[in-house]
Amino acid sequence: MPLSAPRPIVLCFSGHDPVGGAGVQADIETISRLGCHACTVITALTVQDSADVHSILPLDTTLFLQQARCVIADMHPDAVKIGLLGSADMAASVASLLRELPEIPVVLDPVLAAGGGYELAGETLQNTLVEQLLPLTTVLTPNTYEAARLSGLTGKAPDSNACAARLLAHGCRHVLITGTHAPTDAVINRLYSSARTDNEHTAWRWDRLPHSYHGSGCTLAAAIAAGLATGLDAEAACEQAQDYTWRALSCGYRPGQGQHLPNRIGKIKR
Repeated sequence: MPLSAPRPIVLCFSGHDPVGGAGVQADIETISRLGCHACTVITALTVQDSADVHSILPLDTTLFLQQARCVIADMHPDAVKIGLLGSADMAASVASLLRELPEIPVVLDPVLAAGGGYELAGETLQNTLVEQLLPLTTVLTPNTYEAARLSGLTGKAPDSNACAARLLAHGCRHVLITGTHAPTDAVINRLYSSARTDNEHTAWRWDRLPHSYHGSGCTLAAAIAAGLATGLDAEAACEQAQDYTWRALSCGYRPGQGQHLPNRIGKIKR
């Protein structure tokens, strides 16, 4: 695509990750690689390394709203990607913005805990996600753990069909439940849609890679948002995003002492 050609715009609401594996850096690299332009509004600052998050500081919501509205007034977004929020107030602020953009597709990555186990969403934030953001979401991208928490089906091995039914009932249009946290030989991702009935869904099977990865969920959600921004429907956007993410992970690298990082901008094998 020539540099002078207009690129679809993806507006990202995400946290800042100093090591560059997740958050806004993952969004920018992914969205740029897939032919779109990323606009980013920071929701939270973090103290983290490639192994875990150590603390989080949600940003002031007044400043967040000012910055977001400034960007929206200048550049009309073609899709919105939501990642780490950090507080219930921030989640409510994002919801208020989305109500002003009713025709824009929204991808929500419900970041509830860091890969190392640090808790990133308490009960109040979790409830705000369900009550205010899910009804405004086009594609929700939880892993099995997140799907169980958001649906309230905890306490036993989560059933993806039951979790998806509850999440769709809250108003989101599509739910892509990823199998990275499931104890299976392969990773099986399942896409459920509100237009389907009786637990009908599309499933994809991916070889399980040998390492743990920092930023895989951010990469997937950002890639879906880029696909929607370019005009793909939800299923096609999810398929393209999974392929891109798997290839980025398969060529990942380990610059620190913790998890591997996705190789989002280098040469990735097909």
